[in-house]
Parts: sequence; structure tokens; C-alpha cells
Amino acid sequence: MTGPGSQGGELLPVASWARVRALVGELVRPHRGLAAAGAAVMTAATAVGMLTAPLLGRVVDLVAEHRPPDAVTPVIALLAAVAVVQGLTTAWGLSLVARLGETVLARLRERFVERALHLPLAEVERSGSGDLVARVTGDVSLIAEAVRKALPELVRSVLAIALTLAGLALLDWRFLLAALLAAPVQACTARWYVRNAVPLYAEQRVANGAQQQQLLDSIGGGATVRAFRLEEQHAGLVARRSSAVVNLTMRGVTLVLRFYMRLHVAEYTGLAAVLVTGFLLVRGGSASVGTATAAALYFHNLFTPMNTALALLDDAQAAGAGLARLAGVADRPAPEPPRALPPGDASVTLSGVGHEYVPGRPVLRDVDLDVRPGERVALVGASGAGKTTVARLVAGVQRPATGTVRIGGVDLADLGPAATGRAVALVTQEVHVFAGPLAADLRLARPGATDADLRAALDAVGALEWASALPDGLDTVVGDGGHRLGGAQAQQLALARLVLADPPVAVLDEATAEAGSSGARALERAADRAVAGRTALVVAHRLTQAASADRVVVMEDGRVVESGTHDDLRAAGGRYAALWRAWSGTREHDPA
Repeated sequence: MTGPGSQGGELLPVASWARVRALVGELVRPHRGLAAAGAAVMTAATAVGMLTAPLLGRVVDLVAEHRPPDAVTPVIALLAAVAVVQGLTTAWGLSLVARLGETVLARLRERFVERALHLPLAEVERSGSGDLVARVTGDVSLIAEAVRKALPELVRSVLAIALTLAGLALLDWRFLLAALLAAPVQACTARWYVRNAVPLYAEQRVANGAQQQQLLDSIGGGATVRAFRLEEQHAGLVARRSSAVVNLTMRGVTLVLRFYMRLHVAEYTGLAAVLVTGFLLVRGGSASVGTATAAALYFHNLFTPMNTALALLDDAQAAGAGLARLAGVADRPAPEPPRALPPGDASVTLSGVGHEYVPGRPVLRDVDLDVRPGERVALVGASGAGKTTVARLVAGVQRPATGTVRIGGVDLADLGPAATGRAVALVTQEVHVFAGPLAADLRLARPGATDADLRAALDAVGALEWASALPDGLDTVVGDGGHRLGGAQAQQLALARLVLADPPVAVLDEATAEAGSSGARALERAADRAVAGRTALVVAHRLTQAASADRVVVMEDGRVVESGTHDDLRAAGGRYAALWRAWSGTREHDPA
């Protein structure tokens, strides 16, 4: 695989064509019977349709021989029968091909989602969410369109071309040679098109991903953009990304127009050759007028399937570029099953932990931290001190560059993602409300939870009152397209999911930051109840959370610089005492 860079980040991998073919073969292999049935029925349908040209040629011969009208009637009946049989078998064959395509596409989607969910978060962050969004939306749409329209037409066209050439050879091998005069022009055209289209469409998909990422960055960070008066700069970046997409699209349009122009030259060459050959054979007595007519009809009938097959190169190249991008994720090796060693208890231990997001710029340096089972530890420090990184490492979102993180004495690498998810739950300030009934959103944490369990969890975090007041109670649709929850309500919902999941270790990364000063105490109380009885690591947004913790760990420049109880650290007069004095001074008139 190759991972092309882009403006603004290193994109996710793009699979080579060899790997794409291998992946498609792997997905199709379980459905070989369906593929064989579809091919057989489509071949039969095309073969039946091939009878039309010789039957029409027979009509021409009968007329040329001045036969009575009754002699034509059986041929006309056969033509009608051919049309009916061809129509029925074609519909059946296309349905089989479509079913095969949809089945394989569904497996590809499932494979992509499975692998995408196991992508290291650091890799996704480096590439930007726009690249992943572009793959799961635009690329999937391109492939789905190709499967539903291009694939059946391509199969039908290829079969028609092959059998038509065979039919020309049966009429007279010289007709076949005449028809093949168009082949070099068509082959050169196809080769020229593929050579130019493959890199163009790949570049276009990359440009689309960069455009998506820029739009997400500019719109998602709108408040920051306005705060720093960067509107014009971001508008310029969006315009440049969009201009790049437009330029590549216009290059594609020009390429297609030149492609069709060359195809017309091939059609003229082949048809002229067949007509001249027919004239010479009829004049020499080697073929009848009807046979020459059938040959001309055969070649004329090649126009549609040949042009369709070659024109589908356009869709195929666009879909192929999208397929390579999907395969770049879907073809990643499945995560190795962990040894699944059960944690001995709910302790958390960091030993010599170091981490960096950009090589050469460490954000953590030799962090050692022991959290006893049931202990609540607050992480405090200035922005950029490394608190959130510690939280992500303990939650298993990322692995440390150096050192080890253990839960209950077991390294997270040995515990495995599934077991880590059961042992540790992470709640951040950026929570997501899934679209659907509120009860379904809560049951994501515990699928078998009863309504009584849901209400108990909501009550534990102080959310039962507003949840019960919703129009349909727990059945109220929330999230996009439904009832909008406020920031504090969404955070309470996340804490209720934590209660339902009931992990022994909870990590709160500024999980109460969404509440303003008027609601801060209520949300902090909800967080306290959610982590009661668990080992808790709390990245404190407000120092009141640190004051109520069993222990406070102060971080600075990626290191632990102080550790102790709130009272001990205040008395020590160090970094925490200074932070507390600054915090208390700004909160003297806090209305909460």
C-alpha cells in the first residue's frame, strides 16, 4: 500500500491494484455459484439475441429471391420469439449480476467499517476526518453506482462483443477480419484513456478529500476562525481546494470528449471495411446479399456494446480510484486477538510513559503514576501539560510511545481493545448524541438494560427529571432530526452511559466543561455520582473537582511535578498552591 500525502496531512493508505484485485477476489469467492449462474444466463440471453441479424439477413434473401409473403412469416415469428426470450433471460441475468454486485458491496462496506473502527486514532487524526468521511460517503457512492449500473451493463456489453465477433466469423472469416480493423484504433484509444484517466481520477479523489477536510476544519472551527479574524484566510483555503477540484473535473471532461472523438473514427473505419468486404463477396458470389446484410448489422450492433464498454471505462476509473481508497482501509490486516488477560483489580499504573504526536516533539516524558483501586485522582495543570494525553493512554485510545500502561497489573496491549473497553470508560467534553430514541442511545452502553435500569442511571446523574419531561419520555427521538439536547444534558447522557456500562475504571477528560458557571456544580455532582465506587482519573476543568479528589497530580511540560492531597499541596506552597490561589481569586464572586 501507498499513503500519498496531501496538503494538511498524511492521508490514509490507498491500496495498489494488485491488492484491490486480491480483495475483490476474496469477497467474490464465497459467491462463486451466483457469479457462475449470472454469467451463464447472461451468455444465453446474448446468444439468443445474436439470432436477430441472420434472421433479418434471411428476410433480405427471401425478398431478393422474390419468394411469396408467406415464406417470410415463419422468420418473423422467430424474430418475435427471439425478442421475448432475450428480454426474459436478460432481465433474469441482470438481476443475478446485480445481486452479486450488491452482496459483494455490502461485504466491502462491512469490512471497511470493521477496519476503520480499529484504525489507530493517531492515524485518523494525522489524515484528518475529512479523508475518512470522503471515503465512507463519496467513494462508497461511486462504487455503489458502478455496481448498480456499470457492472451489469459491462457484463452485457462484453458478452455481446465476444459473441458478435464469433457470429461474424461464422458468416465468413473475412467479415471478422474487416471488423477487426477497428480494433487497433479502439485499443489505442482505451490504452490512452486508461493511462491518462487513472492518475487523474486518483488525484481528483485526493483533492475531494482535501476539500472535505478543509470544509470541516473551517466550519467546525468557525468560532475560532471568527475570534482570530481568519475568515478571509479560511475562505481563501476553501476556494483554493474547490478550485483544484473544479480544474481536475474539467480536465476529466476534456479527456472524455477526446475519448469519444477517437471512438467515432474506429466506428467509421470498421463499418466501411465490413461494407466493402460485403460488396466484394457478393459480387464474387461468395456470399449472398442477406449474409452481407447480416454482417453489416452485426458490426452496427457492435457500436452500442463497444461504446458502452469503453465509455464505462470512465465510470470504472472513477470507481476504481474509490475502490482503491476503500481497499486501503478494508485490506488492512485484522487486529490480532489479544491474550485477553483479565485485570487483577481496578488499579492503574503508568511506568516510564512517554508519548509524542509529532516526532521530536514529546508531550509526555517519563510519567510514573500509581492509582489505587477505588481512588479518585485529579490531573491538573496548564493547557498543553499532557493531561489529556495521559487520559487517552489510560483509556486505551492510544498506545504510549515508551513505557507501559497497566490496568490491574495487565498491560493494555495484552488486555486488548474489547477487554479494555469493558475495564475502562472514557468520557470527554466532546460527547455525541446518537440519532434515535433516547432509550436506544443509553442502551449502547448496556444493550440488555431494562427501562428501570435506564431510569436509575439517569437518576444517578440528575438527568431523570428532564428526560421524563421529554415529549415521549425515553422513547423521544434525540440527536440529528430529533429533540436537541443542550450541552449539559448531552454530558449527563454520557455520564448515564458510564453508569450503565459500569466499568471498574473511569476516565473523565474535562467531562463537565460544557456547563457554564450556573450549572457547573450540578454537573460536577453528576460526575461524582457516576464515578462513585470506581477508580477514577479526572482531568479537572475546575479546581473544585481537584479539591474533592482523593489525590491531586500536577503536570507541567509533560511531567508529573507534584502529587498529594488538596490540603497538603496547598500547604506546600508549590505549583498547585499557585494554581489554587489564581483559581480562587477568579471565583470569589462565582454565582454558583
